[in-house]
Amino acid sequence: MAWVWRFEKADGTEVPPPVEPEEFTTQGDAESWIGEEWRALLEGGVDQVRLFEDGTEIYPAPMSLHAEEG
Repeated sequence: MAWVWRFEKADGTEVPPPVEPEEFTTQGDAESWIGEEWRALLEGGVDQVRLFEDGTEIYPAPMSLHAEEG
């Protein structure tokens, strides 16, 4: 199984990531990586991400990299 991230603008347009990801062998590894790299991704123009396992999207909606206000 391969876990991969898709990097997007806020409108869902795919963008190249400023930090080169890898294919992860577990969901936990993929989530740990995004936890470490989200700031660099956000600064590089990525607004949201989607996680896929062998082509199947894991979460019901994209994850925003922007901090929640309020």
